[in-house]
Amino acid sequence: MQVHRHWQGLLPDARGASVAMGNFDGVHRGHQTVIDLARGPQPLGIITFEPHPREYFAPQAPAFRLMNAEARANRLAKLGVKQLYELPFDADLAGLSPEAFAAEVLVAGLGIAHVVVGADFRFGKGRTGTAEDLRRLGDRLGFATTIAPLMAIGGEEVSSTAIRRALTEGRPRDAATMLGHWHRIEGEVIHGEKRGRGLGYPTANMSVAGLHLPKLGVYAARVDVLTGPQAGGYMGAVSLGVRPMFGENAPNLETFLLDFKGDLYGQHLSVALVDYLRPEMKFDGLPGLLDQMARDVATARGILAQL
Repeated sequence: MQVHRHWQGLLPDARGASVAMGNFDGVHRGHQTVIDLARGPQPLGIITFEPHPREYFAPQAPAFRLMNAEARANRLAKLGVKQLYELPFDADLAGLSPEAFAAEVLVAGLGIAHVVVGADFRFGKGRTGTAEDLRRLGDRLGFATTIAPLMAIGGEEVSSTAIRRALTEGRPRDAATMLGHWHRIEGEVIHGEKRGRGLGYPTANMSVAGLHLPKLGVYAARVDVLTGPQAGGYMGAVSLGVRPMFGENAPNLETFLLDFKGDLYGQHLSVALVDYLRPEMKFDGLPGLLDQMARDVATARGILAQL
């Protein structure tokens, strides 16, 4: 998959794609329907925006993203996307009228053949352009437009908002039903305080800055090591939280890989939350903590062995 972070001066082989356009936060089943409708004789492309427009307009608002740009790109590549146009959302792009966006970005810049959007898609300055406006502009400017209906499961609309709610309530399997895949947190393994190593449970630490936080606590997880000599799939027990046993700390993700030995610092992991096991707890001492950790690992192993 080729990733482009601009729309001007593209080489001919990066133009002329059939694209799905949107933010694709989570790349859930509704998004996948939009993407499937874009498949055709032309290369499959995605137009999305970085940062997320909501981050641009409200930078001080609480973190809401289900996935960072890296995780989104990895998921889109698995769906067969050939061209990812990750357009920089800045004052220039935000200031384009719907007509200017269609003419300058979609036609002059990307030369798209076909675009698919969800029925609730909005674009252009002040979000004044609708999906129907895009269809009319396409008719005039020479590209086809398909509008995908919204998806519902069990009477509930599949949306990033509904997925966030499921994760906040500690229901990762319900989130996975809407996503069509496990909810994953991806990123680089960073140095922590190395307490787990001293306790016999070395963990891979990852930042969750900028992401919507699922319910804090311990999870059974499937873990893909994406880079390095030990790349592959593993089972894991994951703690997401502030480590109340050791004072006040910023939230982070600590992953203990079962049956693993090695150094993962600087490597990239994809951690899929499978089942919520328990909330964070503060113990009277290390023996109680170690007993609980052993139970958590045993429970996670039992759950993951059945997948």
